[in-house]
Amino acid sequence: MSNITNDTLELIKKAQGYNNDQIAKTITTANNLAAYDLQAPAKNLYPVQTPIRNTLPRTTGIGTATNWRTVRNIIGSGYDSMGWVPEGQRSGRMSYLTQTLSASFRTIGEEDQATYEAINAGRGFEDIRARMTMRLLQKLMLKEESAIIGGNTSVALTTPTAPTMSTGATGGALTATTYYAAVVALTYEGKNNSNLTSGVATSQVITGADGSTYTLKGGSSAISGISAGQATSGTMTLRMSTPVVNGAVGYAWFVGTTAATSSLYLQGFSTINSFELATTPIASTQAANATGLNLTTNSTSDYAFDGLLYTAFNPTLVPTTTNAAGGYVKSLATGVAGTGSTLTSSGRGSIEEIDDMLINMWNNNQISPTVIYCNAQEIRNISKKVLTGSSAAPMVRYNVGENASSMQLAASPFVDTYFNPITKQPLRIEVHPNMMPGTILAWADDLPAQYQSSEVPNVAEIRARQDYYQIDWPVTSRNQAVGVYCEEVLVVYAPFAIGIINNIANG
Repeated sequence: MSNITNDTLELIKKAQGYNNDQIAKTITTANNLAAYDLQAPAKNLYPVQTPIRNTLPRTTGIGTATNWRTVRNIIGSGYDSMGWVPEGQRSGRMSYLTQTLSASFRTIGEEDQATYEAINAGRGFEDIRARMTMRLLQKLMLKEESAIIGGNTSVALTTPTAPTMSTGATGGALTATTYYAAVVALTYEGKNNSNLTSGVATSQVITGADGSTYTLKGGSSAISGISAGQATSGTMTLRMSTPVVNGAVGYAWFVGTTAATSSLYLQGFSTINSFELATTPIASTQAANATGLNLTTNSTSDYAFDGLLYTAFNPTLVPTTTNAAGGYVKSLATGVAGTGSTLTSSGRGSIEEIDDMLINMWNNNQISPTVIYCNAQEIRNISKKVLTGSSAAPMVRYNVGENASSMQLAASPFVDTYFNPITKQPLRIEVHPNMMPGTILAWADDLPAQYQSSEVPNVAEIRARQDYYQIDWPVTSRNQAVGVYCEEVLVVYAPFAIGIINNIANG
């Protein structure tokens, strides 16, 4: 067939067109005799958004941990506010409030492999090995961003108090009986790791690419005691709440009709310390007596470093009330169980809870955050409270073109800058895909001028013993295995530059 000439093909065409006994064959696209329009390379349709990692300085460290000392306050003799001394006499000696701190380097990594058949078959489409390494690095950076926000090695969640039960008057479709409940508190990592299908994350044994195993903690507290029984009718809803647990950004709720952990089943999650159930409890999800739910050791990880949230949540960073070193943390009140407490409009174009945070951070440490990171839910809530919840007209900035013909109105206004009422500084309000609903994170990426001799070039930084590196593992089969790793720690020199508002209800 390879010797068919153009003349031969022309004769075939004539035979098909002019003879009564022509070849009666029909070729369609169903025969797959068509070119394949494959665009190279593969389209990577996944977001890689790491705004905090992108802005943090990266420095080099050595050894197993980085260590530093801070002078948190200089305390004068006598009455500290004034320095009066009688003629001819000497003043008393001043004293210092100091801390010695350290942070251990941790390793984060990701691995993948490709068969040589896949590598060879990909020629002309994409470089399989290069693209594999690029995607490994992207995934590593995404995990690093979450670690910077919510890594937790120091804040152990306490066991929650047994829930308080009540009923809502209407809106329910419950089987009329008596119900019982229990609750588990979740860290940032625990909330991310848990879902209704898989249940509350307690711990997981990981088998590495080298065949060795290690155990990762899921980020959950021990389960609470069981509540007192609450009778309901069919039209009621079932409400439950527990006091806020320090370090928790979420809660998992178990409900059943018997006061036994084997009869309580996971019904849902909340980012506030209460929950409302309107339908008859599911009895096919994770039971409250599941393995690991009774352990108090699942909330912290020996392999993690503290992220921004848990640096602020950490109570050991507050050595004295004279000059608090830790971050500002405010948990909103429980409010009506299942509904919670929302942010409050100040009536002057701002948010009461944010203003309180800014005032507190100034009064205690003469500092103002420069950025506020929020979930999309809180961005919407802040904008709603500022733009429609004020008795006085809010301060609004309009951007107008140079000539009248370019003036346009844009629907759905939002707040992108928040002015500190104390320092008059503008704070950026940024939506962050990794922030939990119900939590606002504010922090200063630079110290103000009054910290002129601080010796702190960065408020926080990534200190890397070994920054991103790639390992092409020895070939022991017809696979090319690759690992991408980083050995680092988040160092926050000024924890008081972090502010957290959490337990915020949607509304």
